[in-house]
Amino acid sequence: MASSKLQALWNHPAGPKTIHFWAPTFKWGISIANVADFSKPPEKLSYPQQLAVTCTGVIWSRYSIVITPKNWNLFSVNVVMAATGMYQLSRKVKHDYFSEEEPAIAKE
Repeated sequence: MASSKLQALWNHPAGPKTIHFWAPTFKWGISIANVADFSKPPEKLSYPQQLAVTCTGVIWSRYSIVITPKNWNLFSVNVVMAATGMYQLSRKVKHDYFSEEEPAIAKE
């Protein structure tokens, strides 16, 4: 029975023999790296990078459930990408525009 399930997974249209399997696997690396950056100070974050992560996550979350076969791994990695990107953007915006600290020049 286990071999038939393994055979079914191996021959599935979104199985390990296709790009549909490996593309989301590599995107998980980007998501994990973005989570690792949660400890990075907001001034070191990049608007273009976080916008790219967020937009990629939002756009492909939608289209990953439209394609056939449905690829739930692709959907979930894109939801995580969108969520981490939005969180990082919110940290950056809060720091840049809503920070209560005075600028370094004004302190002198």
